This record gives sequence, C-alpha cells and structure tokens, in this order.
Amino acid sequence: MTSSVPETAAPRRVLPALIGLLLGMFVSMLASTVVSTSLPVIVHDLSGDQNAYTWVVTATLLTTAISTPIWGKLADLFNRKVLIQVAIGIFVLATAAAGFSQNTDMLIAFRAVQGLGAGGLAALSQVIMADIISPRERGRYMGLFGAVMAVATVGGPLLGGVITDAFGWRFNFFVALPFAVAALVIQQRTLHLPARAPRKVKIDYLGIVLLSTAVSLLLIWITNAGRTFEWASTETLLMVGGAVLAAILFVLVELRSSEPLVPLTLFRDATFTLATIASIATGLAMFGTSVFLSQYMQMARGATPTEAGVMTIPMIAGLLLASIVVGALITRFGYWKPFLIAGGVLLIAGTYLLSTIHYDTNFALVSLYMFLLGAGVGMTMQNLVLIVQNTADPARMGAASSGVTFFRSLGGTIGVSVMGAVLADTATRLFTDRATDLQTAIVGLGAAGAPVAEALQSDTIPQVSTLPEVVRVIVEDIYAQSIAHAFLIAVPVAVVSLIAIVFLPNRPLTRMTTSERVAASEADLATVSVPAGMATLSTTGTVPTVDAETRRRPRSDAPVGEDG
Repeated sequence: MTSSVPETAAPRRVLPALIGLLLGMFVSMLASTVVSTSLPVIVHDLSGDQNAYTWVVTATLLTTAISTPIWGKLADLFNRKVLIQVAIGIFVLATAAAGFSQNTDMLIAFRAVQGLGAGGLAALSQVIMADIISPRERGRYMGLFGAVMAVATVGGPLLGGVITDAFGWRFNFFVALPFAVAALVIQQRTLHLPARAPRKVKIDYLGIVLLSTAVSLLLIWITNAGRTFEWASTETLLMVGGAVLAAILFVLVELRSSEPLVPLTLFRDATFTLATIASIATGLAMFGTSVFLSQYMQMARGATPTEAGVMTIPMIAGLLLASIVVGALITRFGYWKPFLIAGGVLLIAGTYLLSTIHYDTNFALVSLYMFLLGAGVGMTMQNLVLIVQNTADPARMGAASSGVTFFRSLGGTIGVSVMGAVLADTATRLFTDRATDLQTAIVGLGAAGAPVAEALQSDTIPQVSTLPEVVRVIVEDIYAQSIAHAFLIAVPVAVVSLIAIVFLPNRPLTRMTTSERVAASEADLATVSVPAGMATLSTTGTVPTVDAETRRRPRSDAPVGEDG
C-alpha cells in the first residue's frame, strides 16, 4: 500500500508516467486520424469503391474491438508495462507497412493488424491509469487524455491533408514512428507499477475464436448485403445464422471457463451493464460521424484533404473543451452524473442535426452541429470508463475496463459498417435517379465530358474537387444526401444511450487507487479474520479457511469518497 500512495499524493511523480501513456495514446490517434482526410484520395488511387472505403476503416475498428477484451484479460494476468509496449510496437509497424500498400486489399489487411495494437493501447492505458490514480483524482487526468485525443484528432487530419497535397498520401503512414519511439523510451524510464501477486495463467482461446467469428460474420454481412448478394438470400442465412450460433457458443464457453475472456458476471453489476449500453452509442457517434464527416467535406463540399481537416475542427473543439472542463469539474466537486446526462443530450442533438445537412447548408450551422456532437462525446466517452472502474472488483479491473472499451469499439465498428452500407445504397439509388441530369450536364461539356462520364461510371470513388462545376454540383448533392441519411442511423442509438445514463447508479467516486483498494481489502480481511480465527481455534482446534472470492472482494463498509 505504501508504494502506491506517494504516486497519488504527488502529481509530479504521476505526471512522468502519464506522459508515456498519453504519448502512446497520441501515437494511436495520430496514426489513425492522419489518414482520415486522405482516405478518399487513397481509395481513389488504389481503385477502390465505397465498399473498400468502408472496410479500410472497419478493418481497424473490427480488430480493435475483438482484441480489446483480450488485452484486458492479459492485463489481469501479465506485466502491464510490457503489454502496452508490445501494443505500441504492433500498432506502429503495421501502420508503417500500410504505407507500402499496392491495392485496397493489402491496405485493409495492414489496417486490420494495426487494430490489434490499437486495442491494446485503448484497454491498457485505462487499466494502468487505475493502477496509479484514484477515480476521484482521475477526472482531471481524463481531461488530459481528452486533450491529447483532441490535439491528435485536429492535428492529424490537418497534417495528413498537408502531407497528401505536398508529398503524397503514403507519407502519412510514417509520421507516427518518432512519437512511438519516444513513448517507448519514456514508459521504460518512468512507468513503475506496483508489484502484483503471481497468478496461474490460462488464456480463453476458444472464446477468442468464437467472439472473432461472431463479430466478423456480422460485419461482413452488413457490408455486403444488398450489393454483393440480396438481403433475403442464402448468403444472408448462412452469415447471420453463423454469427448467432457463434455468439451463443461464446456465451456458453464464457459461463464454463475458469478464466473467461469477457466475465459475464460483470453484467450482474448495473453500473457495468448500463455503461456498456451507453458506450455503444458513444462509439457509434464518435467513429461513424468522424469517418463520414471527412467524406462529406470532400465529396459534398468539394474540399481538398487539407481543407477537410480544417473544416472538421469545430467537432474536435467541442470534444477538447468538454473533456478538459468536465474532467476538472468532476475532480473538484465529485459529481459525474449531471455531466453524463448533458453529454447524452448533446449526442442526440448533434447526430440528429447532422442528419439534416445538405451540400449547400450554411457552414456556420454545420460547425455548430459538429461542435455539439464533439461536446457530447467529450462528456461521455472517458467518464463511462471512469465510473465502471470506480466500482469494479480490483482483481478484474482489466476485464471491466476493457469490457466498456470493447463495446464502445464494437459500437463504432458496427456503426461505420451500417452507415457505410446505407451511404453506398443511397448513393447508388440517387445516381440512378439523377442519371438524366448527369447525362445532360456531361453532354453540355462536349469532348471534355468523355473522361468525366468514364470516371462516374466506374466503381471507383470520384475525386469531386476535380469535376467540372456543372457536374460537381449534382454529385455533391447526391453524396450530401447519402451521408446525411447515414447520420440518421446514430440518432435512435443515442437516445438509448441517454436512457442508460439516466438509470446509472449515482455512486460517489472513491479516492483510492486499484492498488490501494487491494491492500485495504487484504488489511481489512486480516483485521476481521484474526480474532475470528482465534475464537474458532480455541473452540474447535482448527483454523478457518477463506476462499479466493472472499480474499479479493473489496470491503463493503469502506467509506466511499474518503482518502485511503
């Protein structure tokens, strides 16, 4: 217990370790966001269609979602410092390899490997935070995480746009390398975690396979149904049936496993269950809208990659201000629920308003809509993890933290897939409906219309900014309507998120770190068990035993919100 108290008592001892964690998160965010504004150009250069565009994003989100609970489980079994360094290595090497992609299939494969590392960074940074900082004090530091995410999310698209316009999109995949090296060095020198008791290690490999199968089949079906095959078809029956069967088997395996990948007993806790439901909507809003907002700026407003990065700043400004200010207020006053409810309301408002945009909507209004959405994400995303960690069993902190992060990533993955499918279907239908208008505009161009017609007839995503004005207006209108229709998917999910937040148990935040809670539980057990054991020994001649579950159960009478 004494080893961890100074860490929370002296911020100057915590901050160096936090810098390493923050830099690791910055690497993850920067490597992801730096290519967001250039994705339309990348997919066009690699001769990809809207389906490929969606899968370039979905592949990373899918493997992030699947690997997050795996990393969380490993965090309960192995050295967490080594794990997060391995995650950084996997992420950056895969990102650099993606820069050499020759086609969209190759790019999607490397992006999938990239997601494995991203899952580790997302899960482990939260678990390690709980090791060194108490929930009550963590609010202000969560604000720092939000600030780093905002800087990476603002700077990434801007930097990516400049690099793409000046040097070509491939260089975007190499900018994270120096930051990754710095993160590894700083973590090695400053991250000193409390020693943990050795445990018998057992990995739930069958659970990993079944979870991966269920999620993968579901996303492949969502992405391809209505395009590669009909919604009502044999392929649909096989994929949906296979996903349902794999999910049922996964639940059965987890119930019987001694070391389950996702401990289903976590769902007995109302805080974990409701936070999970809310996280799904937050993930959908954060990943889905950010992905397709960049496409909206370039496909519906004719922006270049650099301009698209600048135009999405209002959303990141909302996220930055909300996460920093709300994090500081939570630490100061100890109240979290009003801020989460406000964030849920802003999520609904932002997603609904973005579903009403057109290609010529006043950009001041679009900026306001993006700001509201960003503020909603900033108020909810990190704080949902915080309140789960506040009540989670210390022995399962990794599984609990990664569980919420997993469902947030899963929500984002499914959200991007569904929104991408809706966008592609709507755009295809609108191109058919506007075929006469397009033909008239192309004919009016004379000889210059031939290459334009060829570009629009191919499956490759067009570069809207290079089209003649008379054609560009029609194409921008089509993509604006398609993307707005896709945004509408997020609205009902955001409503469900708000309902879950309203019913979250309003428990005060403790000032004890995970390590301190474990030490306090052991000390409390000794205080209670020694007199009881002596009494039993004097009357029966035997020493009573305590099962493992009792040993790791936090004391129920601990004064919540008091210093440990």
